[in-house]
Amino acid sequence: MLKKTMFHKYVAAGILTLSLGSSMAHAGGETLRVGADLAFPPFQFRDASGAPTGFEIDITNAICKEMKVNCEFVVSSFDAEIPSLLAKKVDFISPQGPTEKRRKVIDFSDFVFHIPTKLVVQKGSPLLPTPESLRGKHIAVQQGSIQETYANAYWQPKGVDVVAYADQDTIYQDLIAGRLDGALSPAVAVTFGFLNKPEGKNFTLTGPEVRDDKLFSIGSSFGLRKGDDKMKKLLNDGLAKIKADGTWEQIKIKYFGPLDISVKGAVSAPQ
Repeated sequence: MLKKTMFHKYVAAGILTLSLGSSMAHAGGETLRVGADLAFPPFQFRDASGAPTGFEIDITNAICKEMKVNCEFVVSSFDAEIPSLLAKKVDFISPQGPTEKRRKVIDFSDFVFHIPTKLVVQKGSPLLPTPESLRGKHIAVQQGSIQETYANAYWQPKGVDVVAYADQDTIYQDLIAGRLDGALSPAVAVTFGFLNKPEGKNFTLTGPEVRDDKLFSIGSSFGLRKGDDKMKKLLNDGLAKIKADGTWEQIKIKYFGPLDISVKGAVSAPQ
């Protein structure tokens, strides 16, 4: 069984803060700290100069512009984002699924987008996203993600070796090196990131979308501290404005073309 040691070297590096204020914000405006990962292309990553960029970063900056505030991205590993929020190191965190477990400790904004979860494997692999197919196999998940929660709940007890990693980049590296049989990951990030790169040419998504009405959410939302009604209103009002004026759609097209990643059936995450 692979050892779950990959996470520790990332924690040891600490939390790095990068400033990226909205250029249109008032010079004397409030500065809000936003928890981000930057190891999750095309949603969050660094551009050639090392600055934060990606779909979620652009959406956040557009909302910050509407809120007339400066936004500063505080970069850490994904699973450190909620602890950072609770410790008041950040004011809100980048979108993630408002699962039942997460809603016990933090609140969420309205839904920002939806991404399905799927299994990525080598081309030609017979594996499918079922415990019967994956028994005895090494399957990666990102630490702290809904994919990890799902795999630990339904696959690990049935003999699947679920291996948690601090970020998606390390998962891709171990897939390429043959140390993993597959990875349960957000399909959009895999499709428009890893599979579009030369190193991902021998991999593909397989099987149906992996869903669970209890563990999964129909969309992703910004996370904020419980009772922070001012922040929730600012985020929801800003999000509504960029959806109404077409900014959200323009940013989506920039990264995903005509692919529909909108949330169906609801505006708000359950609280």
